[in-house]
Order: sequence, then C-alpha cells, then structure tokens
Amino acid sequence: MAKTGTFADSLFKGVLTVFAATIILVVVAMIAMMFWNSLPTIREFGLGFLVGSDWQPASDVYGALPFIYGTIVSSVIALILAVPVSLGIAIFLVEQAPKSIASPIAFMVELLAAIPSVVYGLWGIFVLAPFIRNYLGPILQNYLGWLPLFQGRLTGIGMLTGGVIMAIMVTPIITAVVRDVLEVVPNTQRDAALALGATKWETTLIVLENASSGIAGAVVLGLGRALGETMAVTMVIGNAPQISASLFEPAYTIASVLAANFAEATDRLYLSALIEMGLVLFLVTFVVNAAAKVLVMGVAKGTNAARQA
Repeated sequence: MAKTGTFADSLFKGVLTVFAATIILVVVAMIAMMFWNSLPTIREFGLGFLVGSDWQPASDVYGALPFIYGTIVSSVIALILAVPVSLGIAIFLVEQAPKSIASPIAFMVELLAAIPSVVYGLWGIFVLAPFIRNYLGPILQNYLGWLPLFQGRLTGIGMLTGGVIMAIMVTPIITAVVRDVLEVVPNTQRDAALALGATKWETTLIVLENASSGIAGAVVLGLGRALGETMAVTMVIGNAPQISASLFEPAYTIASVLAANFAEATDRLYLSALIEMGLVLFLVTFVVNAAAKVLVMGVAKGTNAARQA
C-alpha cells in the first residue's frame, strides 16, 4: 500500500508540474512566435521602427512612435481619472460604509468589470463623445484653451474620449485590488491609532500609509489593463496615426491599430510591423503586471510579519 501511495503521489505531482510548465511554455512560445515573425521589420528598420513617426503601408514605411505615444497618453489619462475615484470607493467600502451599503456598492463596481468592452465602445460613441463635443469640450476650451492640450477640433472622437473610456474600465480593477489590500491591514493598527486619539480620517491615513505599496501595485495593475484595452478604445479614439498635443484630436494605440489593421495586412512587411508592435505591447504589459504582483505581494508579506509579531 505504501508503494502504491508513493507512486500515486509522484504521479499527481508530475501531472501538476506538467500543467504549471505548460503555462511557461505557452508564454515562451508566444514570445518566440512574435519575435520570429517580427524579424523582417527588425532587420529592415532596427530601433528606428520604435522612434519613427511615419506610417505608410503603401510605401512600406513603418514607424511605431504615434501608436506608442497614443498608448502612453491614453493610459496616463485613464489613471489620472480612475485612481482618485477608485481609492475613494475602496476607502469608503472598507473604512466608512456599513455592510448593508458596502455590499450593493461593491456588487455594482464588480458589475462594471463584467460589461463587455464593445458595450463600453457603443456607449462612448453615442453618449460620451457627444457629451465631450457639446458640453465638456467647450468648457475646457473656454477656461483652459490657452493650453495646447485643449486646443483643436471638437469632434468628440479623440484621445480624451479614449482615456475616459479606459478610466471607466480600469476603475473596477483598481478598486477591487485596493479594497483587498486595505482589508488585510490588521485591525490592531486601526485600534492603536484610535486609542492614541487619532480621528477616523487620521486612522484612514495611517492605514493607507501601511498599504501604500499594495495600492501602488493596484495602480500598476490598472495601467497594465489600460495598455492592452482594444475594442472600446478602437471605437472612440479616432484611429489616426499622428502625434498631437491636443487631447481632442484623433489618435491611435498599439492595441487599436492591431485590431483595426490586422485583417488587411496582406504584405509580409506590413504584417511583420503589426506583429512587432504586438510583441512590444506584450513585453510592456508583462513587465507592468509582474511589477504589480511584486508590489501586492510586498504588502501581504508585511502584513503577515506584523500579525506574527
């Protein structure tokens, strides 16, 4: 019986090891495939591909800088808008709201994460874009029009609209992670702060300080989500390969150019250029999510150490 049990345990361990190794092999295979198919543009343009601003498939001229610019700027807009709201929601749910109110609000936040991307895109086209064109845009131009960010045409379709859509989509993710991070902060820290005479607001600040690295991880995780968002952004950002200081002008992101152009990429060099941009996006997203995981794990280790002490 002992030998049978030992054999079964070894078999079970081997099967699990194969499953775990499969994930690693899939990731390595994806990177290898994209790198191999990117070789034509790597050989043709080298690093110039990443800093070139011309995108002319008809002339076999490819530069990824407008798409990298659009990806970075739209993601930054999303974080600027989403982080304060997400922090406020998470703090309210964990530190302020009674359970009778916290549960329904938490459910609604989680529901936002379950809405398909294309639905956000349709809402952006028919609701958000007209709102920015007719109301928000004119207000921003009246008061902040002296800034290059708020100059240009008001069509409702552009960088700002894409950034707002991203912000709405990453808010549930950041909120959920920040909420989990705040919940694992030991209640003894709250009790100690209150016992020393701290107000509820001051106690919340202490909790936030102790959870700061986990909150940073949540923000980075939201950034990773924003970098890879495709369909909703493709529908509202305008899809123009240009670099403009105005947030009202159309733009492009790496994910949206892949979604919009991959089907028509029949030329080998054109296809290689798109795959190389996909490789860049994959590597950046991989690094960002790994950094977020490390930050969140740092909070968990610190919390466990505090509880053991």
